[in-house]
Amino acid sequence: MNNHEIDFKLYGDDMQFVEVELDPNETVIAEAGALMMMEDGIVMETIFGDGSNSGGSGIMGKLMGAGKRIITGESLFMTTFTNQGIGKRHVSFASPYPGKIIPMDLSMLGGKIICQKDAFLAAAKGVSIGVEFQRKLGTGFFGGEGFIMQKLEGDGMAFVHAGGTLHRKNLQKGEVLRVDTGCLVAMTPDVDYNIEMVSGVKTALFGGEGLFFATLRGPGSVWVQSMPFSRLASRVFAAAPQNPAGKSQGEGSIAGGLFNMLGGK
Repeated sequence: MNNHEIDFKLYGDDMQFVEVELDPNETVIAEAGALMMMEDGIVMETIFGDGSNSGGSGIMGKLMGAGKRIITGESLFMTTFTNQGIGKRHVSFASPYPGKIIPMDLSMLGGKIICQKDAFLAAAKGVSIGVEFQRKLGTGFFGGEGFIMQKLEGDGMAFVHAGGTLHRKNLQKGEVLRVDTGCLVAMTPDVDYNIEMVSGVKTALFGGEGLFFATLRGPGSVWVQSMPFSRLASRVFAAAPQNPAGKSQGEGSIAGGLFNMLGGK
């Protein structure tokens, strides 16, 4: 095993968090801002990249690790949590929006998972968070998540979050599944991923489902979410009361009244 072995427990239903149990000197890495709580004895440190030394142990390796995160649109830095106390200690990480946290044992999934660039939450130290370039031009231009996706590599535990309800679909060889591009969370690397345009002019223009969908061909496993954050955000924005200037003013709320009394525009 190259990765630290960590135990974990999931709490909650629609707003989940994961509690990771660390033995002395064990470390878990996480996205900046994912921390919910931690016990005494755990030391937090901010690092460049993912700390896996996948690009080398020198300064160039650290710069390459940080550079991967810039390409995927993430922060330059990640945070490590190490148990420097005596006995077991616990640290918890929360999902950033309503949905599910998916524990993935990479040793049981061929050592690699491809996921949306904002899906990663936390992982055992040693898991490499890299870049997965889509080879097909159509996928890059119209894939919803863009030309670049994240890849998680290693033999340890990784935690990915998804919006709404999560469904895992195991595809047989040659089996095809078509998915809204925003609903795709993750897939094993043996799945063939492409983008197709919706057939029919009327369907494309008036169907309300977008012009493109992801075509996934087995064999392999696919994880799909029922509520992408982009869809949730667009519905909330559309439902928010708007004033003539196009800004939400919280109609009917105490906060909105105070805002108006103070001369808010």
